[in-house]
Amino acid sequence: MIEPVYEVFARKGRGEPLRHIGFVNAMTGDLARVYAWKTYDEQNWDEMCVVPRSAILPVDPDESQFVTRMGGHTDQGLVHTKATASYGGAEVVRENA
Repeated sequence: MIEPVYEVFARKGRGEPLRHIGFVNAMTGDLARVYAWKTYDEQNWDEMCVVPRSAILPVDPDESQFVTRMGGHTDQGLVHTKATASYGGAEVVRENA
């Protein structure tokens, strides 16, 4: 039997963002919480969360365009950027330019 995978996120302080610290295999969410705490207890974490890997939705930049409004002027139109795999835009096309 294959156990589901849970991704583990944690933060050291209230003001810090959650960061990915690893994963655990467990049959239930409750077991995943215990396994995560026991596996990654070397740090003094303020908060730790587990998320089923199956609940994470990947974003494929080849399947969508990201639209951004440039400035506050209505005559500038929209700027469409075709995203690349590294959070950047490869092409920028300005409408109404």
